[in-house]
Order: sequence, then C-alpha cells, then structure tokens
Amino acid sequence: MTGTTDGRPGFVSWGLVRTFTRGSEIVPALAGADLAVAGGEVVALAGPSGSGKSTLLAVLCGWDTADSGTLTYTGPLSGRPPADLDWPELALVPQALGLVADLSLADNVLLPARLAGDLAGAEPRGRQLLEELGLVRIAERYPHQTSLGEQQRAAVARALVLEPAVLLADEPTAHQDRGHADALLDAIAAQAGRGSAVLLATHDEQAWHRADRVLSMRDGRLGGEVPV
Repeated sequence: MTGTTDGRPGFVSWGLVRTFTRGSEIVPALAGADLAVAGGEVVALAGPSGSGKSTLLAVLCGWDTADSGTLTYTGPLSGRPPADLDWPELALVPQALGLVADLSLADNVLLPARLAGDLAGAEPRGRQLLEELGLVRIAERYPHQTSLGEQQRAAVARALVLEPAVLLADEPTAHQDRGHADALLDAIAAQAGRGSAVLLATHDEQAWHRADRVLSMRDGRLGGEVPV
C-alpha cells in the first residue's frame, strides 16, 4: 500500500469496517478498507455508486465512526482523532455542499477563516480562489442566487482557503463543465503541491487523469490502482 508515514501530513487506515441496519438486513458499507495517502499527493477513488466511497470519507473526516479497524493521521496531525482536527488541518467538500444560505459566496468561502479568527490573513487567499474559480463576478450573491456548479466551486474554495493539511472531496467536479472542472482540479493540485494530502471520491475520468493514483473501490473494499 503506497502512501504516507514519513513525517508529512496524511493518514493510514487498516481494515475499516462499517455496517448499517436496514430493517432486518445488515448492509456492509465498508468491508475492510485499507488506504494510505501521503502529503503532496492526490489520490482518487473510482467505483460505482454504493461502493462505499462516501462512507469512507465520512469516517476519515470524523463524521462517522467505523465499527472496527484503525485510522491514524500522521506527521503534525499524529495522535489526534479526525473529529478533533480543525479546518486548517482537515477540510471536506461534501456532496451536500452545506453553504450557509444567508451568507454571500465570498463570506461562505471565508467562513473557516472567520471561525479560526484569521479573517484578515485569509482574505488574499480567498480573493485568489474566487478569481481562479470564476466566482469574482458573483461573489456577493447568496447561494440561492447562483447555480449548483457555482455553489460547488464556492464549497471547494471554502475548503482550500486555509490551505488544509488534508483535503477530502466527494465528487468535487460533479456539477462542472470541462473548463470549470479543470480550474477546480488545478486548485486542488496546487494545494497538493504545497504538501497537502488529497483524497477525491469521483466518477469523473477528467479527475482520474489529474490524480497521482486512482484506486478502485467496490463492495466496501479498496482494490489496486486503476490504469487511466
């Protein structure tokens, strides 16, 4: 298993199992997921809907807890559970984008910095991301005044604004045309170039071609690398 443990931020999981109950049926969402992602690399998960990609991201970010298995964050994040990591350490782009309805796109992008008490320090980075992702013209609009694609780009900018050590993104290009998807993937790759560990769950072959590794996922298990 290629990946981390050399002092860079990243994570290693071994044997993650997560099941859900549907009536009398036990549904295995994760069936022993082994994964390592190192700082400085972009890893993509490829697999059909229902293969466990979103569940794995939820466990990795602390939104959910595995029934068994181990998850270890490495480097400067070592020894801390994901639920205790702050936005500059671990950022997530969920499929349900979670923008705050009564904040403008610009204020949504800067929300992690405001909560961290570093609004002034993050404003130049926020402006840069709004520019790179084609959001400057609509930055003062509220989410309901924008398209789903524009909201998704704002959610990615929000995740990147504090340059997190680890970035997890669930279908981050799902609502983008080719040009805007390229801009998103450029921004994500640039963050990995700064040393962040990046994991994308995606059906998008465009994203697969931009990743350092593409891993198959099926029935809650991670397989080998997928040639792209």
